[in-house]
Amino acid sequence: MSIFTKKLGIDLGTANTLVYAPGRGIVLNEPSVVAVSDLDNKILAVGLEAKNMVGKTPQSIITYRPLRDGVIADYRVTEAMLRYYMNKALGKWNFFKPEVIVSVPAGVSSTEKRAVIEATVKAGAKKAFVVKEPILAAIGAGVLIEEPGGHMVVDMGGGTIDVAVISLGGIVASTSVKCAGDKINQAIADYIKKASNLSIGDKTAEDIKTQIGSALPVEEELSIEIRGRDFITGLPRSVEIKTNEISKALAKELREIIKAIKIVFQETPPELSADIIQKGIIMTGGTSQLRNLPELIFRRTGVKARLAKDPFFCVAKGTGVALKHLDVYKKSVISKR
Repeated sequence: MSIFTKKLGIDLGTANTLVYAPGRGIVLNEPSVVAVSDLDNKILAVGLEAKNMVGKTPQSIITYRPLRDGVIADYRVTEAMLRYYMNKALGKWNFFKPEVIVSVPAGVSSTEKRAVIEATVKAGAKKAFVVKEPILAAIGAGVLIEEPGGHMVVDMGGGTIDVAVISLGGIVASTSVKCAGDKINQAIADYIKKASNLSIGDKTAEDIKTQIGSALPVEEELSIEIRGRDFITGLPRSVEIKTNEISKALAKELREIIKAIKIVFQETPPELSADIIQKGIIMTGGTSQLRNLPELIFRRTGVKARLAKDPFFCVAKGTGVALKHLDVYKKSVISKR
């Protein structure tokens, strides 16, 4: 690799964006949030800085996520966000445009793919390639995707859950459901609104999920005290929430996830199904870290499921491997414009 071609891998997520630089590993991991001034439409902050403003801004500042369900909802802001991340990852004395690999959900249309490529090139990439997330997640989880054997990857992010069966470097059967981390947070907020008449923000819902959430009821419950605004009096109030209430609140969302896995199994050729039963389902992505989720999948499908090592970083690590062997992957996996 000559010194003049820089390469970057970007795991462009609904909730978080990670940037991988060869030789340096994951150089950036920030929320996919942008703060925009309503008055002159100027971008004020990106990433962590913007996330800290969520739910706390005056009316003249709007914070939003430019990606919805894993695809670009706001083109201009996505481009600005990508530019900010790329510049931050490369450093300010960089004069060479990088070649960039960007992850996209398995179910994206060609128009959505083109939007990602164009936004990346406009943000300062020399060339942009898009690769489907389950493939990158599998590579990052250490699966040898080129071999003739079935592997099932369930990649759970903030906006989408991608379920895919991979064999010989390609996707044999897959589905994307828009029922992931964000929907789970929403379900928790809705439950607390119904059960306790309390209004909580996104961040609190996420804290509940990570600290006490579980996919199955447990015998020894964890509890958390949360603060929010009382719907009736409008005043701040705190309540205690326990694990089993949350696992009940998540039942509908979790059913969707199991349904997606079953749909993909139904489309999988029997030979590959046999491989998957033997090897188990590999789970990646931030949402896969919900307590007892592998156990729930095992109970509902009869197939063992396991968390990949560092599930949150699998897709980003996968972009790293793909960048290293860019010429090989260009032929088999990557779709250009």
